[in-house]
Amino acid sequence: MAEVKPEEISHPPMEQLQGFEYCIDSNPPWGEAIILGFQHYILALGTAVMIPTVLVPMMGGDDGDRVRVVQTLLFVTGINTLLQSLFGTRLPTVIGGSYAFVIPIMAIIQDPSLSGIPDGHERFLETMKAIQGALIVSSSIQIILGYSQLWGIFSRFFSPVGMTPVVALLGFGLFERGFPVVGRCVEIGLPMLILFVVLSQYLKNIQIKEIPILERFSLFICVALVWAYAQILTSGGAYKNSAEVTQNNCRTDRANLISSAPWIKIPYPLQWGAPTFNAGQSFGIVSAVLVSLVESTASYKAAARLASATPPPAHILSRGIGWQGIGILLDGLFGTGTGSTVSVENVGLLGSTRIGSRRVIQISAGFMIFFSMLGKFGALFASIPFTIFAAVYCVLFGLVAAVGLSFLQFTNMNSMRNLFIVGVSIFLGLSVPEYFFRYTMAAHRGPAHTKAGWFNDYINTIFSSPPTVGLMVAVFLDNTLEVKQAGMDRGMPWWQRFRTFKGDSRNEEFYRLPFNLNRFFPPA
Repeated sequence: MAEVKPEEISHPPMEQLQGFEYCIDSNPPWGEAIILGFQHYILALGTAVMIPTVLVPMMGGDDGDRVRVVQTLLFVTGINTLLQSLFGTRLPTVIGGSYAFVIPIMAIIQDPSLSGIPDGHERFLETMKAIQGALIVSSSIQIILGYSQLWGIFSRFFSPVGMTPVVALLGFGLFERGFPVVGRCVEIGLPMLILFVVLSQYLKNIQIKEIPILERFSLFICVALVWAYAQILTSGGAYKNSAEVTQNNCRTDRANLISSAPWIKIPYPLQWGAPTFNAGQSFGIVSAVLVSLVESTASYKAAARLASATPPPAHILSRGIGWQGIGILLDGLFGTGTGSTVSVENVGLLGSTRIGSRRVIQISAGFMIFFSMLGKFGALFASIPFTIFAAVYCVLFGLVAAVGLSFLQFTNMNSMRNLFIVGVSIFLGLSVPEYFFRYTMAAHRGPAHTKAGWFNDYINTIFSSPPTVGLMVAVFLDNTLEVKQAGMDRGMPWWQRFRTFKGDSRNEEFYRLPFNLNRFFPPA
């Protein structure tokens, strides 16, 4: 057997992923684009339904209030997605509800001045108005950091070594929303997981009229099949004598969304009343805004690779963060009950379908806005059991994590310095939030429990986010350990030209503003 030469087994680093037929600025035919956009809409329903399902009952709201919050969250998600894809980073990302806001929002819900209101609906309205006020105030943080270019300046400290743990933890850190949720209803979740992997990977080469239909539309096909299967089990009485937890996770008729939804309802600003403002509550929400900023930065890095685009320059990253701050402001004005961030699952779907087209995401935003106004139709799709989404998350979150690991190709992974930074950052990024989670589950409060509620929210929120912990550890170590001697090892020569908009000729193609707006807002 002939000796294998090193150059025959090595793969040169590439800023753009290969094998994408449609990238960020190329579009599939309209028929395909509409179905692909509908897939992204279906996937976004998981978070849009789950967050209000958790928070609204704690606020004192009933099923009708929950449906209206779901509609509002989807409506604003559509608007924010359009704004971000048109004027922000211009990457194909869905800007949806964020779990990072749950901890400080629960602190607002448990505030004695609100929790003591005896009437449930009045308590819901007063709590929602307090959340709105806190979101409106705290949105200024991202707006300032974005449009002042401060976040872009800070991003110049990011290297491939530093960003690898952050993007990887974006996927790895969401493991609790994967198979642990699938296990709550294995008879639905496991078939969904297996079917999705088989159709999207093993049978992806099956074509109809030269279209790899199973690869591109596997999510739509799998959800339809398993949802119908779940409906048969529900109608056949399979869960008639099951435990309450099993019925909530398996039955298709437990959400009470369709019966509670109005036929037509258009969300509008201040629909719950005039927001109320409290300094302590606003400071608490700021911690979630910072977490959202870090998680979105990691998502933009991942989305750029999965859209076959170049890494977003510092100016573009700042512009996106600024528009995301406006998105949180809209969350506060409309009353979505939570703030916004980039949807990780929708980023993963770009890789699963191998379609990174911006137009597809804009079409999905149109579906969000349309179905949020037609309450009954939107509620029909929103009644899909969350177990089905969790099965898909097992694949899509893993894809995003793998994209983070792919940044290592730009670095020297024979360097003990780099191995130390990546290993310690990923381990602490998983271990520290797990400690905060277990402590909270055992003590029913976070590890930070001082008399200053806003300080507690800061610590408990920030250190419960794997990407945020990973960023703090990785960026600190990467910029303090043997920096001068490790310039090449860090991979900075590969990313150097992407720090400025004019550093690479492809940036103009991917990130220029529409309608010739670059004439009035020239990039840095």
